Amino acid sequence: MPESTPGPTSESTPRPTSEPADRPTADVWAALGGPAELLDRVSFHGPQGGLPSGLPVRRLARATVAACSLAAAELAAHRSGGPVPAVRVDEGAVATSFLSERHLEIEGRKPVGFAPLSGFWRTADGWIRTHANYPHHRDRLLAVLGLAPDAGPEQLAEALGKLPAEQVQERAYEAGALAVAVAPVSKAVHPLVECREVGTAPVRPLPAAPLGRPAAGIRVLDLSRVISGPVATRTLALLGADVLRIDSPRLPEAEDAHTDTGFGKRSTRLDLADPADRATFEGLLDTADVVVTAYRPGSLDAHGLAPEALFARRPELILAQVCAWGWTGRWAGRRGFDSLVQAGVGIAAHEASPDGRPGAMPAQALDHGTGYLLAAAVLRALTEQRTHRPGGRHLRFSFAGTASWLLHGIPPEPTDAPRPDTEPYDAARWLTETDSEYGRLRYAVPPIGYDGAPADWARPPGRWGTDAPVWL
Repeated sequence: MPESTPGPTSESTPRPTSEPADRPTADVWAALGGPAELLDRVSFHGPQGGLPSGLPVRRLARATVAACSLAAAELAAHRSGGPVPAVRVDEGAVATSFLSERHLEIEGRKPVGFAPLSGFWRTADGWIRTHANYPHHRDRLLAVLGLAPDAGPEQLAEALGKLPAEQVQERAYEAGALAVAVAPVSKAVHPLVECREVGTAPVRPLPAAPLGRPAAGIRVLDLSRVISGPVATRTLALLGADVLRIDSPRLPEAEDAHTDTGFGKRSTRLDLADPADRATFEGLLDTADVVVTAYRPGSLDAHGLAPEALFARRPELILAQVCAWGWTGRWAGRRGFDSLVQAGVGIAAHEASPDGRPGAMPAQALDHGTGYLLAAAVLRALTEQRTHRPGGRHLRFSFAGTASWLLHGIPPEPTDAPRPDTEPYDAARWLTETDSEYGRLRYAVPPIGYDGAPADWARPPGRWGTDAPVWL
């Protein structure tokens, strides 16, 4: 994306010019190609103590939400014909949303977080982090260690304690299991965002839309799972997009995870190896504006979903992709989750306790932060296509890129006094309730904040995979 994009100007009350722009927010906005003059629209308020960490997690979280809010405000101004609304980010709402999967309650029940075989384990020469939340990952992990299918934490700890961490890591990788050795802080620098313009194909014009629905009429195919991609598409749905998530019927999903990220969206299941389902999918693809994927690089290519194939078919498409370990290098094709990347790039070592046990950030911040970055980039691409240059956009993100920015690109938390408006953080202030097909839900409200922004999603999550595979 270009460094500056002509677009609507702002007229409502900006942030005081004597107050400098938040550096992490400015860095994100620049990486997205956003007009620098719009940064004076952004201000922050609310409690600052919601994401305590030895790393600047709070600054990462609020910057990604601020950039997403500003991108939404920019598109809202374009579609309403008015000025760019002021952006006011509530840090309490940000902290609560970054922990949305932990705050969720379903009929008074809190979903289980990490499974018993997921976590840090001592090895013969250090530590390793495993991820076994999904049954197939658990089965593969136990099999590669020669353990019985019903083995528990004690047996796993005993087996891992006899082996070097890197040996377990590589054996797990070969078997399709998930285990990553805890490493020191990596010096590698990955790009935070990769944005590429593709051709000059015309895009369909968008009619006027209210400030609270700047993505109204936009059709989004959501080919993502777990947190990061679904957080991005949950955000686009909040802003009015018609989001249809598609999963394979052969790949089960944790319905609690879907409940957290399914707000505002619909969900269906299609088997791309089945001719009838494939034809249905092709029809959806032919009329989509945005495709979001969150699978390993190359894993969808066999289904005709490689970037080159998609742009050859739909040159005006916005393709937004997220992966774990980056898009190049020997780890690019490996499976990964936020917790595993924290271990592999040195965040776990940085957050270790005094006794040397590896630690973790207070939230799945790589997941959530990357999700808001992805949504922001899609919103900016929609604006750019209609105010700067038409054509497709290829947007790429990775947890490794977000982690690299956190470790090397964000200054430490300032030690000066908190803002005068700061009050103690209490997550309950940013939780609300609604009825759904899963029962009564208690959940975190969305953190997107600009004048006119929607306060909540238009619909609660429906049952996973049960919606019709059609656009609204």
